Parts: sequence; structure tokens; C-alpha cells
Amino acid sequence: GGGPNQNFKQRSLGSGFIIDEEGFIVTNNHVIKGANKIKVIMKDEREFDAEIKGRDPNTDLALIKINPDKDLPVIKMGNSDDIKVGEWVVAIGKPFGLGHTVTAGIISAKGRVIGAGPYDDFLQTDASINPGNSGGPLIDLQGNVVGINTAIIAGGQGIGFAIPVNLAKGIIEQLKTEGEVTRGWLGVGIQDLDKDLREYYGLGDARDGVLVTQVFPDDPADKAGIQPNDIILEVNGQKVDSSRELSRMIADFGVGEDVKVLVWRDGKKKMFTVSMGKRKDIETAAAPGEPAHKELFGI
Repeated sequence: GGGPNQNFKQRSLGSGFIIDEEGFIVTNNHVIKGANKIKVIMKDEREFDAEIKGRDPNTDLALIKINPDKDLPVIKMGNSDDIKVGEWVVAIGKPFGLGHTVTAGIISAKGRVIGAGPYDDFLQTDASINPGNSGGPLIDLQGNVVGINTAIIAGGQGIGFAIPVNLAKGIIEQLKTEGEVTRGWLGVGIQDLDKDLREYYGLGDARDGVLVTQVFPDDPADKAGIQPNDIILEVNGQKVDSSRELSRMIADFGVGEDVKVLVWRDGKKKMFTVSMGKRKDIETAAAPGEPAHKELFGI
């Protein structure tokens, strides 16, 4: 109403877990995004100021660090690939400000895609997850982290989502050593194959393969000889059955790493060696004056 401008400050609340005695703590990017001050409160009520060591908005992961005054308890990383649907898990965090709340449930599903980002691969659990749980650990009954509690469905009950720890491990290590995440880039547009496309390209009953719809000039795939209408069957001997899976696989490779890509072309299999490029964020990949297309199927 014509009054002086005011500075409004908002307090955010989330959870995290300590991964080593140096004071590195894993949490969600959305918990600390835009923060001008981060405070970590331990169960024994010790408080520490924390600094951001690195963030990865694409997977909603962040690494922060405190300077401990004495030894810190450290949680062990588990193996999210080995955990099975139906196994018991425990979520720990600070829902609605209720510190160190523990909820139990099972793994309800794996590989969930919820539209949160280009690398969606969530564990679904019915262990209660609420606002404030974000960034906290989802652990197995041996006390190992198998996921990072991240998302819920508004109004839903018994449906929560956690980032698999195996997806997070490499990202956390890069944030720790480099402060940022570098992902491999193939330089193609892709789409999943339906029954009609499989029949058209002569794949028969095979369930593997992703169609290359576009090859970007002078990018790694183009230089290696991959063409539009090729069907990518395997990457380094690992079968590919969806465009999202292929995106995650390519992202895990280092820049400059040579990767064997098996494709189906004109009824025959052909092998190509691709030297990985560096993936740019979609927002910075567009040329000046061009809109940034978040739905772009670049790898």
C-alpha cells in the first residue's frame, strides 16, 4: 500500500544424514536451495553452521558440510539395487518439525517415474514421509542407507518416494571432490519403441531397444557414425529397454570415456565406439534467442 519495501525471510526445514567424520552431510537440493544461512541441529542438540559444497538440481541432491568439534556418528551406504519390493525399510527425519521421527514400511515399488526430473528412478515406500522428511535417510533393517527421502503426493497416504542410494553415490562423490556434477553426453534425440515400430524395423519379439530420432551435428554420436532411425540395443554390453534408462546410463559415463554402443540398422547389428561428450544443462544448451525445451530428449 505504498509503504516501504520489506524483506521477507522464510525458514525451511528438512533432514539429512552424515556420511563421514569430516562433517559431510547429504540432503535434498530443495531443502537448501536459496538459503542464505544453513544450521544443522544434532540429536544431542549440538548446533553447527553449514556451508554448501555442491548441488545437483537434476536429481535434487545436495552436499553440505559442518566443522565438527568431536567425532561424528556416520551412517553406512547400502545397495539399492539389491533391495526387493516387499522388504522392510525405515524412514528417519523431522516431519513437521518433530525431530528424529522414525516411521516403518516396505518398499512398494522400484523405478518409479514421477516427473521430478530427467533421471527419475525413485523407490516407492509406504513408510510415512511428510514435509520435513526431505533429505533424510531411508534405511534397511541392517541400518544401511538405501534411499534419500525426497517426494510425496499431496493428499496421498502410504505413498512416498526416495532417491535410490546407488544413483546418489556417484553424484555425492562428484559434489565432494568437484563441487559439481559432470554427465556424459551422446548427442541424440530418442524415443521408446512400441509394438508397431518394432514390427516396422524388423525387431520381432525383442523387448530391447530405443529409437534414435535425431543426431546432433558434430556431437559424439554423429562423430562415431550413429544415424537417425538406428535403434540402440546395448551400451557396453548392457541391454537398453527404455529411453529413460538409456539417459541414466549415458549420464553415468565420464567425459572422454569410450563407450561401445550396439545398434540395429537395416536388419543388422552394428557396433560403434563413442567418445563421451559433456552434457550441458538444458537451460544453457539453447542458443541465444532460442527457447529452452525442457522436454528435449537429449542424452
